[in-house]
Amino acid sequence: MGKKLEGNGIWESSRMILPEHRDAYLRLMKEQGRRDKPTLDDQEMWQIEQALIISYNKRKSITLRVFNPFDDEELCGLVTVINTSRREVKLSRGEEDFSWIKLEEIIEANI
Repeated sequence: MGKKLEGNGIWESSRMILPEHRDAYLRLMKEQGRRDKPTLDDQEMWQIEQALIISYNKRKSITLRVFNPFDDEELCGLVTVINTSRREVKLSRGEEDFSWIKLEEIIEANI
């Protein structure tokens, strides 16, 4: 019993983590994995826009890589609507499956 009260024994014998502290620690670790959005130059943006237009006009399938702070997403489908005022496109992956994607979030487009 004497060893527990000497040196660092008080803290060593009381290892307990509250659920709130555990959740806060896990959130902190996740936030440290966050990354910044890459900046695209004008030529890369032009190529993305051209690929979107070709997919829309010729009804060709397109693969988009969309930025996510933790892991980029790859979406495949057909561009069915280009909304220039809101700067987003509607990517249809089936009859009932579609997504509205902002142009600023697209970092790569391949036909």
